[in-house]
Amino acid sequence: MAVEIDVNMHYALGDDPMVLLTIEAARMAGQTILHDQLDIEGATLTRIDGEGGVGQRVWARVDGACLNLRYRASVEVAHPHRQIETLDADPLPRLPGHVLASLRPSRYCQSDLFRDLAAQNFGDLAGGEKILAIRDWVSGALRYAPGSSNADTSAVDTFASGEGVCRDYAHMVCALARASNIPARCVSVYGAGVNPPDFHAVAQVWLEGGWHMVDATGMSSGADLVVIAAGRDASDIAFMETQSMAEMISQSVSVQIR
Repeated sequence: MAVEIDVNMHYALGDDPMVLLTIEAARMAGQTILHDQLDIEGATLTRIDGEGGVGQRVWARVDGACLNLRYRASVEVAHPHRQIETLDADPLPRLPGHVLASLRPSRYCQSDLFRDLAAQNFGDLAGGEKILAIRDWVSGALRYAPGSSNADTSAVDTFASGEGVCRDYAHMVCALARASNIPARCVSVYGAGVNPPDFHAVAQVWLEGGWHMVDATGMSSGADLVVIAAGRDASDIAFMETQSMAEMISQSVSVQIR
């Protein structure tokens, strides 16, 4: 399927003109960039590799007080679809080195604090069946509530409040999967079913030698998502980072399936 993406961002910047952006669809297996264009008014761009070799980040040195950006892309998506419940977890000694970081606690996914909860609720399950149970548990335990969390909200905070947005759902899935010795990471994506339309975050889990999408919000399936970046948690996949305060003037994200 072809996915059409159109992003418009307008921000008033602070004193530092450098902006780090993670918004371009990744060139990777399962998705082919048919066309893409990033236009930033009066900016000098420098690209670097993203975490884990997924996608790229863009440093933009903006000549002016405002970031005025438009990103358009057409992406052919053909992610392989496998029933997660049929997949086995890889034995720990067989995990590739680049996957090990996705087993450890991180700033927003304190998996070491969820080991008892994971054992009590999912201890009798294994592999993909355990992941589906975690997804369903998170979906039922949380209420999707825009504005209920902020950039400092962690999985522990989300568990205590019982509400959050996509990043919080992804953090909870990652924390519980890692607590169950299954590698998991957060992934930023474009999805046509996201409501309200915005940058979206889901989890990916490592089963049978590969990464598989898990969206506890229920807004998307792995088959229709365009991957942007991947990392330990939301701190690695933020769509924009600045060294000084930036104020949003307007922002729109449109994702449509053609």
